[in-house]
Amino acid sequence: MQRNDFERFTCKSMEELDALIQPQPRVLNRLRHFRSALMLSAHNTEHLSKIERRDADCIVLNLEDGVAKEHKPLALRYCAYVLSQLRACRTKLVVRVNALDEGGADEIRYLNAFEPDAIRIPKVRTVADVDNALELLDETIELHLSIETKEAWLELAAFGRDERVTACYLGILDLFADLQLPQELIEPNNPTLQAMLAHFLITCKSVGVEPVSFVFQDYHNMKRFKEWLALERRMGYRSKGCLSPSQATLVNEAFAFDDAAIARAQYIAELFEAKRQEGVCGFSDAQVGFVDEPVYKGALALLRLAGVAT
Repeated sequence: MQRNDFERFTCKSMEELDALIQPQPRVLNRLRHFRSALMLSAHNTEHLSKIERRDADCIVLNLEDGVAKEHKPLALRYCAYVLSQLRACRTKLVVRVNALDEGGADEIRYLNAFEPDAIRIPKVRTVADVDNALELLDETIELHLSIETKEAWLELAAFGRDERVTACYLGILDLFADLQLPQELIEPNNPTLQAMLAHFLITCKSVGVEPVSFVFQDYHNMKRFKEWLALERRMGYRSKGCLSPSQATLVNEAFAFDDAAIARAQYIAELFEAKRQEGVCGFSDAQVGFVDEPVYKGALALLRLAGVAT
């Protein structure tokens, strides 16, 4: 999508835009384990025109709190135009709509024809909210959820019961406000924050949903951002929300799988499968030590996360 093409498109009136935007069949991006989820305001045409050049696994086109109320109808059409132009995109394209009762339901109905890879809904509180969104959503489109209320926190394990729910994003600032916790607690060494990160990660993983760690607002403070990435990687996170391209680059680097770890996992998988053919399911190896079925399953899990075929 060229910048000049986008400029010519955005110079049109609302009526002209409606006449120009035509849904096109898309090859949906089914990437489940994305590292960086870069947030872009859907009314910022300069940012939208550069989507294909961004170093992000996933881009979230934001129609919610990053867009003023009077700009939302126009931003919605910009999203539709982007999707109609990027009919196959290496980057997963997600649209963050408004809350269902604040215009989000109509936005989903409109966007279904343009086939975003996923729709992300904010202010989720109950399983009924998720069911309502799934009923509105075309069955080929994934559903992502923002976890930013105390009610959603309590229902988190139930949200993954439908296979179309593939990712949950931790909205830490809104969640802390809803829990009446001071935001001063949001720092890497705080035990409450670490407990919440651990619970969110394990619960999401238990129901087969990708846990996306929270957006770090102070995007100029790269030193602190790297501290968060180091903690999250140690905990097992492989995905994080981003506000800037430079954050996305750091996330991709921090959450990349080490070549040596991938090679070790491949070796274990191939060795175990060969030994299993001989009727042996537990053995010692000079290179990797003792190998049994749990070790083999761990190797397969790493290979799946890294996108390596086994």
